[in-house]
Amino acid sequence: MSTGEQAAIARARALGVLHDAAIGDRLVVRAHHGDGAQDALGDLVARTPATVTIATRRGPVEVRLDDVVAAKPVPPPPPARAPRR
Repeated sequence: MSTGEQAAIARARALGVLHDAAIGDRLVVRAHHGDGAQDALGDLVARTPATVTIATRRGPVEVRLDDVVAAKPVPPPPPARAPRR
């Protein structure tokens, strides 16, 4: 299997994950932008036919589905630790 075929399979799986995810599900989404990639980790807060919006710690990130190369569900963040003394 070629690298291009593997990438196409990963993209198809990612789009399936995004299609099946419910609003509020925690996801990580990787999208290519020009020469680089960007990961968005957080809760799915909106979906349109062309985009998904992920609420990250730094604020909402809108990701174009055309740019998505990978996506998967992730578990909730661990609970906050008690402060050290």
